[in-house]
Amino acid sequence: MMSPQFTKARRLASEAIGTAFLLAAIVGSGIMGENLSGGSMALALLANTLATAAALVVLITMFGPISGAHFNPVVTLVLALRGELTARLAILYSVAQTGGAIMGVLVAHAMFGEPPFQLSDKLRDGSAQALSESVATFGLVATILAIMRFKPDFIATGVGLYIAAAYWFTASTSFANPAVTIARSMSSTFSGIAPASVSIFIGSQLIGAIAAFVVFRWLLREAEE
Repeated sequence: MMSPQFTKARRLASEAIGTAFLLAAIVGSGIMGENLSGGSMALALLANTLATAAALVVLITMFGPISGAHFNPVVTLVLALRGELTARLAILYSVAQTGGAIMGVLVAHAMFGEPPFQLSDKLRDGSAQALSESVATFGLVATILAIMRFKPDFIATGVGLYIAAAYWFTASTSFANPAVTIARSMSSTFSGIAPASVSIFIGSQLIGAIAAFVVFRWLLREAEE
């Protein structure tokens, strides 16, 4: 949980910087994994998974006490619905997260000598992909809400482990994050998603997040009685 000693400006900077590093890890490890995997998609995805999960654990531990380390507009939305943020601050968080995500992609491209501005042509369409994103986001929000209730010190590790698993058990490889989705549409590398597929991913993520909020509001209330 974030500390009240940090100003709004510091919280927003925390969200932007943390999300930038997360996207640098996602896109950069995707490029590195593809370069070194010898054409093996499974090996490239494994490298991408490990780097993303490890980065999440570290980044949430670093920035959690400052801003809550949401790095994700749907997480911010759910916590706002719980009354933990004002609507205005939630909007500012989402803007900071999305801006940071785009910056992280640009930095990852620069580190690997890629053109900075790109658009992906990797279509991720269809009902299976949409369902996958709803399931992935439901699970992520459920993980956060349940661990916040029962074992808050485990949240960084829990989120990292969940995302590592969801990379492999969902057909979409678990974006589960609108800021990540938008930013990854700006990379034609291993981790990219075509702009035409962004709206279905974000819509599915919102459905999964709201469903998790409703279910776990009931489920955790029962646990407290």
